[in-house]
Amino acid sequence: MATLLKYYKLSFVFTIICLGLAVWYGWESTGTLSGTMSLLWIVIVLSVLEISLSFDNAVVNASVLKDMSDIWQRRFLTWGIAFAVFGMRVVFPLAIVAIAAGLGPMETINLSLNDPQEYERIVSSAHVGIAGFGGAFLAMVGLKFFFDLDKDIHWVRVIEERLSKVAALPAAEIALLLLVMWGISTLLNPADALTFLVSGILGLVTFIAVEGINTMLEMKEEAAKLQGAVVRSGLGGFLYLNVLDASFSFDGVIGAFALSNNMIVIALGLSIGAMFVRSMTIHLVKQGTLAQYRFLEHGAFYAIIVLGGIMLLSAKFHIPETITGLIGATLIGISLWWSVRHNRVNGTEEVATPAE
Repeated sequence: MATLLKYYKLSFVFTIICLGLAVWYGWESTGTLSGTMSLLWIVIVLSVLEISLSFDNAVVNASVLKDMSDIWQRRFLTWGIAFAVFGMRVVFPLAIVAIAAGLGPMETINLSLNDPQEYERIVSSAHVGIAGFGGAFLAMVGLKFFFDLDKDIHWVRVIEERLSKVAALPAAEIALLLLVMWGISTLLNPADALTFLVSGILGLVTFIAVEGINTMLEMKEEAAKLQGAVVRSGLGGFLYLNVLDASFSFDGVIGAFALSNNMIVIALGLSIGAMFVRSMTIHLVKQGTLAQYRFLEHGAFYAIIVLGGIMLLSAKFHIPETITGLIGATLIGISLWWSVRHNRVNGTEEVATPAE
């Protein structure tokens, strides 16, 4: 219990503050106990859904964070939460409405508070662009993990060994993603197809840019080490993690409107979830869970590819978030079970991989 409190204490405190704000806002806006409790319940449900659907996010975050210094791990938990909570849960939907409706910041805030139905309509109308950008970025994150010549641990060997070999062909994963995006765009009307393709390409460019920044910083760090310096900045990983978090949260922000179209209620509920994802990430890193369960990362990255694909397809088809979450949880659960199985027999007999 003490160990859990060590990692989740800040999240619990943050949760209590958000729930307190929800009670205060509910009473101020409805003036009734039933209205206040109804609003509080929606905040709780939103936070639980965000936490339960984001475990794959935490695992992937941990795979990046484990290679960063302690100071940058702390900055991800503190500075990064400001971007995750206020940037994606509050500013992002407001920015969509401001751009789509041609409104100023104050007009947009006024619209979100006084005409939530119109606010929801405008945010939802931007879904095609969001699906293209977020889907492309997440798909590249997942594909990059498997299209790796140096990858020597394979879970589904029949697939992963072939993808690792194909990685010898430069930008093979980019070509694959572009073909998928083009195929989906053919299902859309011309205006939506253009929006989808442009957004998808921007998502791809963002991934390449963040990867490029990360590579340059790593090269500088290596050069500094050769000269006797030991400081690791971790800035590239920090930027990468925050863009990754943003991509994960796109669907959550849009899907939250199924429960409420009140900006404040959505922000409070999703912010609690975002905080717990941060704590889960640190917990996984500090406990060495990824090293202990060797296929857990694989399950998370398969889940990310599925999530990226579902986001891309959502430009044309409505796919409930519950299905997405169940697929992700199932893949991670199977990879965890397979890791436990591997550990039990490790050193005594070889375990066949799932699809071998």
